[in-house]
Amino acid sequence: MIHAEVMKVAGENFKDEINKGVVLVDFFADWCGPCRMLAPVLEKVAKEVAGQATLVKLDIDQCQEIASEYHITSVPTLILFKAGKEVGRVVGLRDAAQLKEFILSAK
Repeated sequence: MIHAEVMKVAGENFKDEINKGVVLVDFFADWCGPCRMLAPVLEKVAKEVAGQATLVKLDIDQCQEIASEYHITSVPTLILFKAGKEVGRVVGLRDAAQLKEFILSAK
């Protein structure tokens, strides 16, 4: 199934999600202004890369153990996974073109 939207993941399904091909995880927090600004950009990119990659969001306040495991020290942090392995990471705001290029670099 192709996901064209950015879905939230929680601790219990995080590992399953990052093992599904190319996955960009947005580590975010509700109180983070730049995270809120990034949300519509991620929605746009999710539609553009549908079928090639999946985008998911993980709330660092609700999933502190995972955030700690991946050494998330500031948000937004975007980690790109391919078959469950980290292949790239960016911190801070990016525009849609930069994110799409970053995601497709893992193909």
